[in-house]
Amino acid sequence: MKLTTAVLAAGAAVSLATVVVGAARLRQDARHQAERNEATVARNQLDWLTQMSANPDLAKLWTPEDLDVEEYMQLLKANQLICMLSLRDRLGFVREGRLPFYASKLMERDVCRRYWARFGGLRAQEAEGDERAEHFTKVLDKAAKNHLGAQTVAA
Repeated sequence: MKLTTAVLAAGAAVSLATVVVGAARLRQDARHQAERNEATVARNQLDWLTQMSANPDLAKLWTPEDLDVEEYMQLLKANQLICMLSLRDRLGFVREGRLPFYASKLMERDVCRRYWARFGGLRAQEAEGDERAEHFTKVLDKAAKNHLGAQTVAA
């Protein structure tokens, strides 16, 4: 092989490697930006839930007609806990296979089961088309049903 051919081949290999590394870096940057955006949106939602669950006058504006304000505020606190777990899961901070454990711990609380009974269907509708959100919703639904079944057996 001539020296010029070898130099051209090496240059092409370096260029190809640079393109591959650059493309990987762009994908990584895009993924990180999407995670930052998701965390920002979740933070806004959690802030709103904090305000709503602590301020009866504000909560009254949003309370469904068939609920009293105190009950709605309690359900919003349960939603806040579920949203925090959802964010942790979406950002990869829930280790593989541990989501059912965390969901079960949440559903040990009556307020979380009441929230899920009232709004779990809505959350399932919101999750449609998002594989990760659908999985999260199914895991929480199963945990809620397991705790309801355990209560029925204990009674």
